[in-house]
Amino acid sequence: MSEQPFRFEEAFSRLEAILERMNSGGVPLDESLKLYEEADKLISACGNKLTAVETRIETLIKKRNGEIELDEKGEALCTAFEPQESV
Repeated sequence: MSEQPFRFEEAFSRLEAILERMNSGGVPLDESLKLYEEADKLISACGNKLTAVETRIETLIKKRNGEIELDEKGEALCTAFEPQESV
């Protein structure tokens, strides 16, 4: 089974739902742990997505002559982003 593409808005919405559930005070310990683990993965994925978007935006606007460089199709050139593991 293939994974669905990451959607920031859906991940953020799920994080809000997890936070609300955990703050309700009535969550059993085992469920709290599962929710915490899910939230940790979502936070990491959202952070990586935001960093990638920020990098792409910076690449688009930080050209030497102040103009966006275009490829042969007329699309903006940008640098590929490879997320790095946090230490």
